[in-house]
Amino acid sequence: MRIRYSISLFLLLALFLAQSLNAQISPGDLAAVHAHLEGNENCTQCHTLGDKVTNNKCLACHSEIDKRIQQDRGYHASYQVKGKDCYVCHNDHHGRNFDIIRFDPDTFNHDLTGYQLQGAHNTLDCKSCHQKDYLIDQDLKEKDFTYLGLGTSCLSCHEDYHQGTLDNNCLSCHNYEQFSPASGFDHSLTAFPLKGKHREVECIECHEVQERNGKKFHRFSGVAHSNCTDCHEDPHHNRFGQNCTQCHTEQSFHIMKGMENFNHNRTDFPLEGLHKTVDCESCHKDNYTTPIPHRNCMDCHTDYHEGQFTKASGPVDCADCHNVNGFENYTFTLERHQQTDFPLEGAHMATPCFACHQKEGAEKWRFRDIGESCNDCHENIHETHIDEKYYPDADCKSCHNLNRWNLVEFDHDLTGYTLEGAHRKQSCRDCHFVENKDGDTQQRFGELTTACTECHRDVHYGQFEKTRENRCLRCHAYTDWTAEKFDHDNTEFPLQGRHKEIECSACHKEIRQGNVTYVLYKIPDYRCEACH
Repeated sequence: MRIRYSISLFLLLALFLAQSLNAQISPGDLAAVHAHLEGNENCTQCHTLGDKVTNNKCLACHSEIDKRIQQDRGYHASYQVKGKDCYVCHNDHHGRNFDIIRFDPDTFNHDLTGYQLQGAHNTLDCKSCHQKDYLIDQDLKEKDFTYLGLGTSCLSCHEDYHQGTLDNNCLSCHNYEQFSPASGFDHSLTAFPLKGKHREVECIECHEVQERNGKKFHRFSGVAHSNCTDCHEDPHHNRFGQNCTQCHTEQSFHIMKGMENFNHNRTDFPLEGLHKTVDCESCHKDNYTTPIPHRNCMDCHTDYHEGQFTKASGPVDCADCHNVNGFENYTFTLERHQQTDFPLEGAHMATPCFACHQKEGAEKWRFRDIGESCNDCHENIHETHIDEKYYPDADCKSCHNLNRWNLVEFDHDLTGYTLEGAHRKQSCRDCHFVENKDGDTQQRFGELTTACTECHRDVHYGQFEKTRENRCLRCHAYTDWTAEKFDHDNTEFPLQGRHKEIECSACHKEIRQGNVTYVLYKIPDYRCEACH
């Protein structure tokens, strides 16, 4: 009877210990989306032994988020999220019905996604836009629902009313408030600027409404306009040719130019490019026979660059960089830039001109005295943090490369601390950029010591404390945390006989002191009767 009672008591104790251990390993059920990872055998799918849940584990599964972070775009690359651990916002083990993705649509700042909601977009429900039909990323269409994968062009969500006949940049004519009227459209920027009586004509007189592909279609492109007779009847029945503008103006057919059959190309200044669209009176202010200077562009045009290209021999003419098709059509090539005092290298070759020559807020383009060193354009974030001997004259190129800022080439041996083993695989930011309790990132360079515990937590809680300088290296190497250098024979209790066959955990058990639980390695009593 006593034996049965002992067996029952043993089974109850074993069951209690199993349940207690399971509770320590799994604090609660995973959310429904992670339910397939349930079970102790799957813990390492998300957790790293001896460490917290790492971002690398999360992003290995959520590759669509990782891809956007690497491209520095989207909400997870915004200043509000960047640098945070995934589990801060998306923790688990709170039950099957727990919603891992939680945010308030009414207070969510959509600007952080890189796409600012404007006008009528501000009044829409999130799911009005975030629909499968609007996704341009085919891989993301396989998901039941996602906020990712939308395009930012108007036509990724809206039907093309113009059926491909106009430019896809809808915002060049329309705004975010309403589709009609097209408040941004300027007819003067088209190939047929409206002049004279044309300004009084209703749009539908020239741009008729048709039916195309079974839908209402307002025809705006492809309207013939090369000759007046494309729209107007020729009352002269072709007796004077079809070029009505030789004699008439847009003001009225009854107003004569008096310039019959004049061909400007017969002069020593043939009209080319935009000069063909300029009214005669713009150049010929007095009369058509008074000679006007025309050898250089600046005989008529003001020097927009205000003497920036003036040399000892005189000003450089506009035609050296521009052509008659418009000042925006410049001919200054990359090859020519390489002949300047600042040849472009690396990422600078992909930088648009305005980024350097028309900085934000500047009214005019600048081509002189805009700087030559990195710090003339880029903020020196390491100022006061890194000793100047490691980058003399604050020259960023001492460590960084012109292709990408995060490609750092620095000889760490110069600091007196040679990187070995796993340390060689870490990025500079892993050790030198730390997040404080307020969530702000701070730089640490000169303040760091070479002690292991400067960066790593002492999981032994001072049991092996002798000197703070690299005491971990007596047992551990730089490759990983396995104590490959540890030899029990060098301790006060060399292992002999059957002791060599016993698992470490049989003697070195976890203990709890206050709020801290750790493995006890410094056993205070080695006598036989202390264990047996």
